[in-house]
Amino acid sequence: MIEDFHFIRPWWLMSMILPTAILWLASRSTDVRSQWKTMIAPHLLDRLVVEAGRGSRIRPSWLLATVLAFASFGAAGPTWQREAPPFVEDIAPLVIAVDLSPTMDAIDVTPSRIERAKLKIKDIIATRGGARTGVVAYSGSAHVVLPLTEDASLIETYTDALATRIMPDAGKDTANALELAGQMLSREQSSGTILFVTDGVEATAFDAFKRERADGLIVLGIGTAEGGPVKAGGGFLNDATGARVSAKLDVAALKSLHNVAGADVATSTDDDTDVRWIAQRVRNQFAQKLATEGDRWRDMGWWLVVPLALLFCLSFRKGWVVRVSVLLLSVRLLMPVQAEAGEFTDMWLTPDQQGRIAYDRGDYPAAAARFSDPMWRGVAFYRAGKFSDAVDAFASVDSAESWYDQGNAFLHLSKFEEAVAAYRKALDKRKGWPEARDNLAIADRLLKIQKDKDQDQPEEPNEKPDQVQFDDRGKKGKEGQIDIAEQTSEMWMKNIQVSPADLMARKFAIEAGRRKQ
Repeated sequence: MIEDFHFIRPWWLMSMILPTAILWLASRSTDVRSQWKTMIAPHLLDRLVVEAGRGSRIRPSWLLATVLAFASFGAAGPTWQREAPPFVEDIAPLVIAVDLSPTMDAIDVTPSRIERAKLKIKDIIATRGGARTGVVAYSGSAHVVLPLTEDASLIETYTDALATRIMPDAGKDTANALELAGQMLSREQSSGTILFVTDGVEATAFDAFKRERADGLIVLGIGTAEGGPVKAGGGFLNDATGARVSAKLDVAALKSLHNVAGADVATSTDDDTDVRWIAQRVRNQFAQKLATEGDRWRDMGWWLVVPLALLFCLSFRKGWVVRVSVLLLSVRLLMPVQAEAGEFTDMWLTPDQQGRIAYDRGDYPAAAARFSDPMWRGVAFYRAGKFSDAVDAFASVDSAESWYDQGNAFLHLSKFEEAVAAYRKALDKRKGWPEARDNLAIADRLLKIQKDKDQDQPEEPNEKPDQVQFDDRGKKGKEGQIDIAEQTSEMWMKNIQVSPADLMARKFAIEAGRRKQ
């Protein structure tokens, strides 16, 4: 702790000159002998000077100098502990590794283990608030279902398609899934958490869990200790003797994993208790990592408020308040005029913190007005439906993310040509970005449709119609913007002739074949 002690704002220590000057001036003003020694003979001065009594030990100047010294020390920000930044729950990366081994088709929980697992994953995604999340599927081999993304709807689409039948190899290789998930998180700017949704972890994988130190580990067990039959095809899975196989959740093995490797372990519940526990563990693990590895330090200067308050109470003595008040008023008059109530919250919260509070309340226009960070300001405008303002905010940052967000805003404005250009700029800055590549394809398709529609647009007739009829029924509906997501989803469904499950089955089979070569 001592070796980590330092000041966050060391320049404030220069204000220690003020209490030093006050003490020096006070000593000069109270030294009667030095003031009269040039005018009165020393033997007479000794008789004329009256020494101060014991009742005046504490002088106002001493108290004021002490208060200013404490204030300067506290303003310098003494610290020796790290802390996590605010709003860490919104940026904690997570990779969910889903067990798709045959036993996940057991029906000891309704409707089945794999279906229960998919429901839990959706509930977990709902608590993430747009944080980056990736998905890995594994059985005898491990495969990436989705790289880390902020698109919750995309994760839900692929989660719905998860099934044991899409895996090319039977069995269970948890260590391989752990390695693959760790590789995904290693590309992130900060460490994250790996969540296993499984009905068991084989003992051979314990060593891999013990070696994992970069990221947090959570295991959610799906199933019951009593077990249940395993669905297979149109019936149930049987062993070599024809007896029906009953798969049980090995709770003892999960507890052993916790004791050996330190992984957080829990079993699924019928309510959302397990989901809330997982969300809290992900946030805590991320905060702990940042607290030990990050660059933020906890400001401990506020503890000096207590002695300052006590010293201030001592100032309420006869004649002292007037003197101190005159000094403080003089200092205040010398300070530049600040905006009134500029505001009280500005004293305690940064503009970005105030903007984030408004953002979390859903007051996006107010959040956009407070944010100083252009990316956050753009996000707030985007959420408020002010897409033109969002483009202006994003445009002030030249990064892959800003160009990607500009493309999204342009899509909402039906400016498909600008959207295409923005997505291409994003891909120039981040090669092979899946989300930008997919959205570029959508924007290209919408641009083509728009051009075809413009070419096919018939010319307006020169003759006036005999009668124009208006459909008043449209007035009953709500005015609003066309949802780009609905358009793109419809286009995607028209162009993709196979289900996501079939696509993943083919992809996983190709990957497994390459690894065996």
